[in-house]
Amino acid sequence: MSEFAGKHILIIIENLPAPFDRRVWQEACTLKEKGADVSIICPKMKGYTESYENINDIDIYRHPLPLEGSGALGYLFEYSTAIFWELFLSFKIFFKKRFHVIHGCNPPDLIFLTALPFKLFGVKYVFDHHDINPELYIAKFGKKDFFYRCMIWLEKLTFKTAEYSIATNESYKQIAIERGNMPADKVQVVRSGPSLERIKLTPGNEKYKKGRSYLIGYVGVIGVQEGLDLLLESVKYLITKRQDVQFAIVGGGTSLEDIQKMAKEMGLEDYVDFYGRVSDEKLLDVLNTCDVCVNPDKPTVMNNLSTMNKIMEYMALRKPIVQFDLKEGKASAQKASLYAKNNDTQDFADKIMWLLDHEKESSEMAEYGYNRVLSKLSWEHESVKLTKFYARVLNVKITKPARVLN
Repeated sequence: MSEFAGKHILIIIENLPAPFDRRVWQEACTLKEKGADVSIICPKMKGYTESYENINDIDIYRHPLPLEGSGALGYLFEYSTAIFWELFLSFKIFFKKRFHVIHGCNPPDLIFLTALPFKLFGVKYVFDHHDINPELYIAKFGKKDFFYRCMIWLEKLTFKTAEYSIATNESYKQIAIERGNMPADKVQVVRSGPSLERIKLTPGNEKYKKGRSYLIGYVGVIGVQEGLDLLLESVKYLITKRQDVQFAIVGGGTSLEDIQKMAKEMGLEDYVDFYGRVSDEKLLDVLNTCDVCVNPDKPTVMNNLSTMNKIMEYMALRKPIVQFDLKEGKASAQKASLYAKNNDTQDFADKIMWLLDHEKESSEMAEYGYNRVLSKLSWEHESVKLTKFYARVLNVKITKPARVLN
């Protein structure tokens, strides 16, 4: 299909490299499949250090990022560096081949600064709302100070600059409309559904269980708000009840070393393995081995209103889930998950053990989640929404109906 032939879309990511950022890579590949030229600007990070790379006929320009911020001043330095490179590379790409849209993926809510000069040339700005940054700031630092007020101000400017906005769920859409004053018809929900071409069911590998009967898995960022400290408390309680369970934690982040240190201090090294950021192949190998998957995200406003990719990936791999009782987590998983009392680490552990001891119910939950992804939540469904949305942005007609895989 070539509905978007002759159109050039520049995607800018600040906090993750492409193609590692799975949501953005799926968006980019969908737009490319529809005939658009797609370029991506992103940071260099571990495993993705080439300054320029062409993958699937998508141009990827990566810039240096001296450090990954962990404090307010650290983030300020990180983001300032990113803005410089984003502007430089944007002009380089524009002079090479003019683009029609800048598709900015937060965090942070600063990419609009790169888009502003190009609006003089008729370039549209699409804001892809991945994180609600004012709430993210509170989750990280626990206060509403000068920097928090800056987050509110920058969010307003972002929505004011954007002609269109993409929301990852209905909660984010309401924020765009109510807090960002975006017209409802300019906001499109496109969830971060897993691609069924990438998420494959396999037998797994028993080696990850380290000789124990069961494996519990976590995948995702390891930061302050992700609740890995709460998970470790649950592990500590669980192993006082039984010692036949191993835990696998996959992912990296600013709190990884702190969480590893905490696990050691709690005497959990034999029960918890940290795999860091790994290839898709190893990620799927670990998760396919799991008997239960968990999402210990802390019950903050940020987490309550955010859709976590890991939930739908667990569902796509037929895994029953345990998480805290959060609005969007429940909206995604529904009957595929048990919901522990918020911040109650013993209840969290008890629900893990209940799933291990109730194989029939666990299998039914896993099957429900898998079928929910197949019928409603996979990227094969969400890509249709993205295509129709971009047809409005680019003012083109879709000549052939988009196909949804069943």
